[in-house]
Amino acid sequence: MANANHENRASGMTQVEGYGGAVVPVGSVVRDDTGLILTDRPSESAVLVGVEFDGEPGLLNIEDSLTELALLAETAGLEVCGQLTQRLNHPNSATFIGSGKVEELQLLVTETGVNVVLFDDELSPRQQRQLEKALGEDIKVLDRTALILDIFARHAKTREGAVQVELAQYEYRLPRLTRAWTHLARQSGGRAGGASGGVGVRGPGETQLEVDRREIGRRIAHLKRQLEEIRNHRERYREKRRQSATPVVAVVGYTNAGKSTFMNAISDANVTTRDQLFATLDPTTRRVDLPNGHVALFTDTVGFIQKLPTALVASFRATLEEINEADILVHVVDISHANADEQVAAVEEVLEELGAGEKPVVTALNKADLLDRDDLDVQMKLAQALEAYPNAVLMSALRGEGVADLLETVASHLRKSMVPVRLLIPYSQGELVSRFHEYGHVDKEEYTEEGTRMLGRLPVEMAGRFRRYFE
Repeated sequence: MANANHENRASGMTQVEGYGGAVVPVGSVVRDDTGLILTDRPSESAVLVGVEFDGEPGLLNIEDSLTELALLAETAGLEVCGQLTQRLNHPNSATFIGSGKVEELQLLVTETGVNVVLFDDELSPRQQRQLEKALGEDIKVLDRTALILDIFARHAKTREGAVQVELAQYEYRLPRLTRAWTHLARQSGGRAGGASGGVGVRGPGETQLEVDRREIGRRIAHLKRQLEEIRNHRERYREKRRQSATPVVAVVGYTNAGKSTFMNAISDANVTTRDQLFATLDPTTRRVDLPNGHVALFTDTVGFIQKLPTALVASFRATLEEINEADILVHVVDISHANADEQVAAVEEVLEELGAGEKPVVTALNKADLLDRDDLDVQMKLAQALEAYPNAVLMSALRGEGVADLLETVASHLRKSMVPVRLLIPYSQGELVSRFHEYGHVDKEEYTEEGTRMLGRLPVEMAGRFRRYFE
């Protein structure tokens, strides 16, 4: 069987072995004695552009940030063929990067034959339009926000996730509609032909753009109504949870830190797991038995990332409200990652934005199986992490190591959040004794002539229901 290789992406040609080095167009079909061979058509390819601003250090340095952007590009199906960096005092108002770098970018695009230019920061609509003019209509100019929105759109499986992503996409694209209608400017386009464009040049270009904006505005309003329904549904669900007094644990963390693997390790969640950024988006809630015999609801949330688009935070607020309703957070950290501290800082930043910065936290230092624990530097890093992060537990969700210790730590902190009670429950109310055992912590239990006397701790929400039996 012949093989297609030696691909020249700039020319769109490839050399096929077994045919005397013949060069054929990529995507064409050739035949040998064993059958047909389709030469590989390359997926979209991109170059990355990153800018480091003086006096405004990000959570990650520019090299690490571009490495992360490359992983995002790979998740979206892009092949990265090069990158360009620049250091500036502030972004260029017209093109984000300097005019000299724009020329350098034009050369890099030509040399690599890519069809996508991907910026590591969010571009304004004007900057995006100017860059598209400079690079040509065949080159797509995208920023980090557009890339993340595309990944979310690919991975959202439930109706709730799809609605939230669609709303974020529309709100991001609404101010960027001009380029989508440039074909009208070429055909007719109102004033697009100039004040004296001649007969047949004036037309509905600007009007069509306004019609499109209104249509998107209506779609955004419709999606917001759907999200409000979702929010109300979740609120009713949360109210039922409050009545049952089942404690809620929200699992948070940087994307690809291992939250889904952790959920699978503690329950039968069967969440899809891949070594990929934003592999899973849709929230998963599972009932988990804790080591002390109690139960808790563990809810997985969407992964965070540095420079998380504000449109996504706003659109996913209905889902992220689960974090605010939780009794405790489990922050899953990829302790094997070189930028673990920076990733923790990014998660804490989003939690502050959501108003959950004061929630009690148990830190799961995950992926311990990837560490060389005989290395002195690794030992020092682990010692510092165990001391620095709140209630830290070292574990490997993949191998199940340390998971029981983490659940024990969670159970301990949930127990501390309960209120002490002393009750005398009549024998006719035996179901209350069972509820005490299921949701509370029993220190002492004895049977008297009047009923069951119980000493222990109960969740605040449930204690009120036992008030008539307080001693």
